[in-house]
Amino acid sequence: MARIRSVKPETWVSETLAEVSIPAMVTFLGMTNHADDHGRHRDNAAIVYGLVWPMREEITRADVEEHLRQLAAAGAVCRYTGCDGRKYFHFPTWRSHQKIDKPSLSRLPACPHCEPERCGVCKGPCIQRSALAEAPTPAPEAGPMAPRVFDEPSANAPSRLDPLSEPVEKLSPQGGAGGGTATAPAVDENRVAVPVAGRSAGQRAFAEASPKVRRSVREPSTPGSRILDPGSSFPTGRQAPEPEAVSAGRLVGEYVAACERRPPNGVLGHLGKTVKGLLAEGIGPEHVRAGLRRFAEIQGHPSRLPSLVNDAMNVPGAGLVRPGLRSNLPVHQAWTNPVDAATAYAEEL
Repeated sequence: MARIRSVKPETWVSETLAEVSIPAMVTFLGMTNHADDHGRHRDNAAIVYGLVWPMREEITRADVEEHLRQLAAAGAVCRYTGCDGRKYFHFPTWRSHQKIDKPSLSRLPACPHCEPERCGVCKGPCIQRSALAEAPTPAPEAGPMAPRVFDEPSANAPSRLDPLSEPVEKLSPQGGAGGGTATAPAVDENRVAVPVAGRSAGQRAFAEASPKVRRSVREPSTPGSRILDPGSSFPTGRQAPEPEAVSAGRLVGEYVAACERRPPNGVLGHLGKTVKGLLAEGIGPEHVRAGLRRFAEIQGHPSRLPSLVNDAMNVPGAGLVRPGLRSNLPVHQAWTNPVDAATAYAEEL
């Protein structure tokens, strides 16, 4: 949380701050508002950038890191690593320039370069740093695959193997001792297995030949696949694209393009809702487009659009006709008084 800090007149004639650039000096003064009551803060260029330079696009995080480097080189700030492994910085001359009546306890680790102070992590003197300094450095452990040396000699002394004077018989695939190479079982010309001496128990010759005669390939085998391509069952030609659905926004856009000047947003909003409702009823876009053309000619309130679309759908003067019949009567006129009512109003009755 940012706090109100004081800037003394000696700041502008400080030889320490005169060694850094003006943006670095602004970073120094800005971080006095964000440091805790003991002058400590996180040493992170991204955090400092967000606190001091949020409204300046010409300053980047790399520039803020350069500011911190200049301030540390000049001695304006002290950068250190806390006992928790994170990086921090503090102002060495904090108590000389900032007077705080009731300072709150710091939650950040103390600087190891200064006199012993309360560590915010250890809640007192830094215990972890002293424990790490007194702990002996452990010896590096050997890898799991590294050769090990036994302290005491083995009871069995190593001995040399005598060379073989005779070749050792290899075991056959059936489990018995056979020659140096394994041979396949013998068969006669009718593909009947011939008994071989020395077979193990449970392996008998076939009494009869197999009913399925072995077939041979008439043509020589050639490398590659023999599967012929039967062709694709899917049509190779391109299908015609489906007609794109006309939206209310597209129709209103065509209406705006036809106008000399863009209508107000209130009119366009009301007009868009009316067009959307007409399309939702299943009215064709060509009828809605014709109603919009008529609306552009006569103008008026957007609520008139449904009646104009109705005029485009149902042309006046077509007469009253039942579905499937052609028009044979003129439009009904209320003031007529025909002599033969049955003949005059046959379709209506």
